[in-house]
Amino acid sequence: MNATMRKVVIGTTAVSMALAVAACGKAGDNKKSESTSSGGKTSIGLLLPDNTQTRYEQFDRPLFQAKVKELCSGCTVEYANANADAAKQAQQVSSMITKGVKVIVISAQDSAAIKSSIQTAVNKGIKVVAYDRLAQGPVSAYISFDNVKVGDLQGQALLTSLGSKATKKSKVVMINGDDADPNAAQFKKGAHQALDGKVDIAYEQSGLWKDTVAAQKMSAAITQLGAKNIAGVYSANDSMAGGIANTLKGAGISGIPLTGQDAELAAIQRILAGSQSSTVYKAYKPEAEGAATLAVDLAQGKSISSLATETLTSGSGDKVPSQLLTPVSVTKANIKDTVVKDGLYTVQQICTSAYAKACAAAGLK
Repeated sequence: MNATMRKVVIGTTAVSMALAVAACGKAGDNKKSESTSSGGKTSIGLLLPDNTQTRYEQFDRPLFQAKVKELCSGCTVEYANANADAAKQAQQVSSMITKGVKVIVISAQDSAAIKSSIQTAVNKGIKVVAYDRLAQGPVSAYISFDNVKVGDLQGQALLTSLGSKATKKSKVVMINGDDADPNAAQFKKGAHQALDGKVDIAYEQSGLWKDTVAAQKMSAAITQLGAKNIAGVYSANDSMAGGIANTLKGAGISGIPLTGQDAELAAIQRILAGSQSSTVYKAYKPEAEGAATLAVDLAQGKSISSLATETLTSGSGDKVPSQLLTPVSVTKANIKDTVVKDGLYTVQQICTSAYAKACAAAGLK
């Protein structure tokens, strides 16, 4: 190679390196959460299922985004919410593929319906992490809580609240989650393990994770069983518990146990006020940050064996490396030592004027 040619090659290489460094710096400095992948070295997609459950927008999304930024200054996060629409989520996966993301983290609105979309993404060389719900298809990793344990905790909390009324003749209403969500079946399994043979599950329906549907089902249960004959209510999550609590109040029913899940602020306040007896706290921070860590490691070609130490089988028969976290039952007695201690909510957020007396009685100051 002659001297002139060497100068041209060296100059071209220097310009290319400078552009690459500039691009990385731009991605790292980008403060927008929905940034495109064109200016960044690594783009990660986050797809959440709905915004009816307050946890996703209030906690999961910002915690995930912050952890990705911490772990990978050159990474950007593409975000979309399905708004409880499975078809829309499939379109969002296609959009992520078009944008060139390296990893998709998805909490499936419908675990079976999303299978073909996941397969398409994997065929394009994209890694997929199932978040909170075990989606079907060739996902690379799954992170969630021990969902059978969640149901068991709910059932045990209901029995504890019933006390001496927990008999085989005591009629309990059971409002489960959406059958399209594989977690719903696991919550249901755990709850039945705790309740079967100890109480009479006299009415059982799906509330589809919607407060309005759960309220309608509760109203039907009251009509069928009679207001005075209902000893307690199992609700699979807090959103539905809110609708159920309103229906119970409207029917003049008070003082009976009502379970929940997700430790929503409104649920914590209902527990203090006595219209809900318990919830299950699944700490959002370790779950969201764990998902971010898995995503970044997969994007960078690192092993995840030290993180995903268990193997679960999805509905499609795929063996999935999994990371399962431990849920915690929350009642009035341990609000301070759980959601307040972890900084999920401050006492000021919980103890608004409407709940001041209840907070004082519970020792929340």
